[in-house]
Amino acid sequence: MGQFDGKTALVTGATSGIGLATARRLIAEGAAVIITGRRKPELDTAVADLGPNASGVPGDVSNLADLDAVMAVIAARGKGLDVLFANAGGGEVATLEQTTEAHFDHTFAINVKGMLFTVQKALPLLNPGASIVLAGSSAATSGTPSFGTYGATKAAVRAYARTWAAELAERDIRVNVIAPGPIDTPGLSELAPDPAQAQALLDTLASGVPIGRVGHADEVAAAVAFLASSQSSFITGTELAVDGGLKQI
Repeated sequence: MGQFDGKTALVTGATSGIGLATARRLIAEGAAVIITGRRKPELDTAVADLGPNASGVPGDVSNLADLDAVMAVIAARGKGLDVLFANAGGGEVATLEQTTEAHFDHTFAINVKGMLFTVQKALPLLNPGASIVLAGSSAATSGTPSFGTYGATKAAVRAYARTWAAELAERDIRVNVIAPGPIDTPGLSELAPDPAQAQALLDTLASGVPIGRVGHADEVAAAVAFLASSQSSFITGTELAVDGGLKQI
């Protein structure tokens, strides 16, 4: 028996990295999981990898019509939604001088607008006792050069979580934020122009983590599963850091 037996979960942005690892963890513990991704070939590959308890709906969370299509698939299943991991997002490096309107709009569209409307459109489907987990970041609480816009979006996620936790408490729905530090994912490695520089980036990031290494997607997935489960039934409105002590020590 798994702790998510009979439960339905939605994980956005789950074709790789933390999203894919979380979908795999939820399925391993009994959930039926719907995943989303912008690129259909990668989405199909992820669904095949996850197995029969996974299904995929292609879409961009910053496109409200795409979100409507995702929610329509979930509604048609007739079982509502017990877990929502609003994970889709990303960012590109840009200093203050380098920041353009396009950079700002794109980063806020996927990390803030997309996350907000994912949650809003899921509200009619959320079952009593459902858990919402929002993807935050340690960048929200640090002044990392070239990550100003990205950090600002994740600070907005944290602010929304507090308000939504208060608004949804009467429905017995919890809202929390997962805040990873440096995690070895394709998204992080893609910030570097080639594999050698990607490894150098990971080594540099690891040197600043008290535990002495970067994290793994499975480690974040385990924390998301905790926040999504009844094991965290008295936790809402909080932010759980999964950062090897980076911002804690």
